[in-house]
Amino acid sequence: MTARLLQSVEAAPDLRRFFFAVDELARLDFVPGQFVSFTADIGEKEITRAYSIASAPDGTNRFELLLNRVPDGLFSNLLFAMQPDETIAMRAPLGMFVLRNAARDAVLIATGTGVAPMRSMLLANLSESWPGYTLLYGVRHESHLMYREEFEELARRFPRFRFWPIVSRPEEGWTGRIGHVQRHLEEALGGRADMDVYLCGLKLMVDDVRAILKSKGFDRKQIIYEKYD
Repeated sequence: MTARLLQSVEAAPDLRRFFFAVDELARLDFVPGQFVSFTADIGEKEITRAYSIASAPDGTNRFELLLNRVPDGLFSNLLFAMQPDETIAMRAPLGMFVLRNAARDAVLIATGTGVAPMRSMLLANLSESWPGYTLLYGVRHESHLMYREEFEELARRFPRFRFWPIVSRPEEGWTGRIGHVQRHLEEALGGRADMDVYLCGLKLMVDDVRAILKSKGFDRKQIIYEKYD
């Protein structure tokens, strides 16, 4: 199948929201948290890259991605150069980074574009009857807090959802949480070890948080993660 670019919107320096449609499908089915894979011939090689879907299933053939431009990244530069109505080869959504037990409280921890699958999960599932969720979202700069207003609105609508934006390189005027997400993990857990924890972001963060959780008695089945370099 192919994905056709509807539009891309600059969200911050070297960070864009991409909106695609799969024209041969009336509806793109996927589980919140899954990814799509794009394939293209770059130079003399066929290259495939996987990207988490940032939108929730809505009964249409459209979906959103949140992507960084990597300075020397062959594929990210190709995508950033795409114009509306251009297409790219795509594989159907896959992946096991999905909610495992909807009845359990959970802490969701994301850094950078790792917030994309978390957004998909939250948009699809938050309701008055759902358990408590806390989203720890870490970035270097405040300008890169994607979907901030949307998460803040969700926190207002659903009292059992907490949104904690965390900035590691705060500028003057930032009054929120600072440092790395690991610094705020203890408070988010509240001394509990009976919830699930979902992690998505750079390998260093994911591995560090997993080690902390295991030291606190979390079973590996309670720690669901997806990491990238």
